[in-house]
Amino acid sequence: MKLAPENFPHIADEYVLGLLGEADVSAVENEIERNAALANAVAEARERFLPLDTNVDPAAVSPVLWEAIETRLPEQATAASPPIASVLPRIPMAGNDNLRSGWRATAISAIAASLILAGGLAWSVTRVVEPLVVAVLVNEAGDVQAVVEDFGNDTASIKLLTDFPVPADRTMQVWTLPSREMGPMSLGLLEDAHSARLSGSALPKPQDAQLYEITLEQAGGSPTGRPTGPILAKGFAKLAR
Repeated sequence: MKLAPENFPHIADEYVLGLLGEADVSAVENEIERNAALANAVAEARERFLPLDTNVDPAAVSPVLWEAIETRLPEQATAASPPIASVLPRIPMAGNDNLRSGWRATAISAIAASLILAGGLAWSVTRVVEPLVVAVLVNEAGDVQAVVEDFGNDTASIKLLTDFPVPADRTMQVWTLPSREMGPMSLGLLEDAHSARLSGSALPKPQDAQLYEITLEQAGGSPTGRPTGPILAKGFAKLAR
């Protein structure tokens, strides 16, 4: 993970959502203590994602889906649930903050369940504008792999929800299918297999049930301008409500 200013918004989102690994969490928290720009990005992300805890209505899911969700979450302590103030990630004020592990585990559980149970529509809380469509991408086994938000202004955001092993001579490329006449169009490459905000070609306004997918291509992207590698995940968009 590169702690560069241009990456702060994405890093802050993943930090608040509990999607970073232990090493990256430590690096972010150490940087927060001395970098006001990153601290502000984390504070803004915390406020932006607060509706995920307060505005998502419960949804009935199948036992199979719930079991899949539970297997992706860390083991939870049996102690009583902490108040919401302790669940939300907070900016460390001192090096001896002993509350980090507690709120992180609870935040991962609450937010991951909200995201998947809401079918990805909770991702409509965004720093610029609300997306026109949201697509939840799954692999062949039906496991949720990523969420795509398409803003309809030549910009899309993709959040990876799992680790993808990518060989050194390969790269991940994101595609959409605006229409069969146009064929698949590239939204951009995912550098280092990380979540990103992509700016692709000028495309028509995204529609309900529009296809989105991630493929594994040669370094630098598909040489043909069309998907050539294996599909890692795909899904159909739903209009954001």
